[in-house]
Formats: sequence, C-alpha cells, structure tokens
Amino acid sequence: MRRHLPRVRRAVLALEHRLGAFALVRRGRDLELMHRAMGFATLSLVTLAPLLIVIAAADPLREGGFASWLVDGMGLSGRSARVLTDIISPPVKVIGTTSVWSGVLLAVFGVSFAGSVQNGYERIWSLPPGPWHRVWRQLTWLGLLTAYLYQEVLNRHEFQGWPRVAVSGTTGALFFWWGQHFLLGGQVRWRSLLPGALATMVGLGGLRVFSYLVFTPLIVDNALSYGTVGIVLVVESWLTGVGFVVYGGSMFGRWFCEHHWPPRHG
Repeated sequence: MRRHLPRVRRAVLALEHRLGAFALVRRGRDLELMHRAMGFATLSLVTLAPLLIVIAAADPLREGGFASWLVDGMGLSGRSARVLTDIISPPVKVIGTTSVWSGVLLAVFGVSFAGSVQNGYERIWSLPPGPWHRVWRQLTWLGLLTAYLYQEVLNRHEFQGWPRVAVSGTTGALFFWWGQHFLLGGQVRWRSLLPGALATMVGLGGLRVFSYLVFTPLIVDNALSYGTVGIVLVVESWLTGVGFVVYGGSMFGRWFCEHHWPPRHG
C-alpha cells in the first residue's frame, strides 16, 4: 500500500492542476475577457489616442510622439515603422489649433478609458464598483500611464538589448502593480497583486514578439492593399491583444494567489 502512495499523490496533484486550469478558463468566460479586451481596444483608439497625440505634440524633446509609442510597443522596425509613423503622426500645428476646452474634453474621454480599466479590475477581484468621487484616481492613473508610455520611448533611445529589457520589465511591473492597487483603492493587498503585474509584463513581452513576427509584414501588406483603414485595423487588433493581456494578467494573478500562493497567517 505504501508503495502506491507517491503515485496516488501525483494523481491528486495532477487533478488539482486540471481543476485549477478549468477554474481559470471559467473565470475568463464569466468576465467576458475577449469582449472586454475589444472594448479596451476601442476606447484606447477613440478616447485615449487623441489625448496622447495632443500631449505628444507638445513634447519638448520631440521623440516622435504617439507614433513612436505605437511603433515601440508593437516592436515594429524598418518599412512597417515608417508606414505607421506617416499615418499616425499628428501635424505640427495640432497644439495651436487645440483649444483649452478641447483639451478638457480629451481628458474627460481619457477618464472614461481609465474608468473601464478600473471596472475590469473590480470585476476580476469581485469588488463593488467604486464611487463617482474616485475620478481623481482615474485621472492620476491616466497621468501615470502617459508618463510610463513616454519613458518607454526614452528607454528605446537610451538602452539596447538586455539592459533595455530589464529596465522596461521593471518599470512596467511596477506600474501595473501600483495601478491595480491604486484603482482598487487599496482594497487588495500588495502581495496579492504582484503575480498579476508580473504576468501582465510576461504577456506583453510575448505580444511584442508576436507583433514583430506577424504585424510587421502585415502592416506593409495592408497599407498597399487597403491604405489607412488597413493600418488602423492592424493597430486595433494589437490593442485588443494588449487589453486581453492587461485583464488576463490580473485574472491570472488572482487565480495564482488562490491556488498556488496561500495567504500568510498571523
């Protein structure tokens, strides 16, 4: 009987892993992960992109603006990067023709994007929706998101190879770790949010490799076949992948804490 105990334990552990994986898939279905990711992409393109374009046009360092953020995030290079930059880059006079009122409207649209991310995190952690006066949290998160994207472009010029991977990975993990905690109003402990932040960065790294292999030639082909509309469709597809990773990483973090990282006592 004792000789069979290790085999039984292995079978039990394998069953637990399968049940845990099933629970993760079911949670993604309950969250409507793909639909939420598509909403993330739409809000990013419709509400967040104009705000970032205006901010990038005021960039005193002239690092390429919003187009550079997209090129860097998608891992594009060569002709595909030039094609995207030519289409996305805003005119130089955009700041001069943008009124203060338009800037306020853009900020409001950006807050709606931040609110959708906050709602996604709340659904993942089974928390009630935050009150309306937490808009200041959404504004703060939006400002830090812009700063994070901007420093990613700067890192592209300052670092190369593995140093750049280390710097980008560290800053990204810190941002998504802090972002979850901040948008959730501190209702979830820092320790429980760390696996989700790390999983998000791993997912974004994988998405970057996928984008380099698939979207780089696809952008050139779509530009020749469909023009600007084809480029926008590729960018929208990539943003959908980003949304899937952002929400999926947080969801994986909660699942990991519940199944593989028991809470500390005392």
